Amino acid sequence: MTGRPELPPTSRSLPISLIRAREHIMAPIRKMLAEEGITEQQWRVLRVLAENGSMDATEISEQACLLLPSLTRIVRAMTEKGLVTREQDKDDRRRQNLAITVAGQEIIDRNLQEATRIMDVVRDRLGEERHEALIDALITLCEVE
Repeated sequence: MTGRPELPPTSRSLPISLIRAREHIMAPIRKMLAEEGITEQQWRVLRVLAENGSMDATEISEQACLLLPSLTRIVRAMTEKGLVTREQDKDDRRRQNLAITVAGQEIIDRNLQEATRIMDVVRDRLGEERHEALIDALITLCEVE
């Protein structure tokens, strides 16, 4: 006995379990996005903008789970592809608001059915009740400080 605390086996490690679950869920989504020629991060930005309309970069980074410096690089590429637009905030000239373009929305629209099908497979595997409980638990986990 070393006096050190025991680590749980990796099969019961929360961080590793979360990563494994993410990779399992994302594999078919990555395939869908590759066919569209966009990254997971770009998809998240499009989803956030499609849901919320024009937004400040800081708000997008929080909702899309991206670091602000990474978002800046991602948005540059998305602007070049014509997926988002940037415009200066009317009230605060230091801020820029981003909005989804018609081309960006078309990517969402083209993939909505497949994305829904992928998530339906997960929901069916877990069952509706466990699926909702999992989402609730993950939301609660994010609120813990």
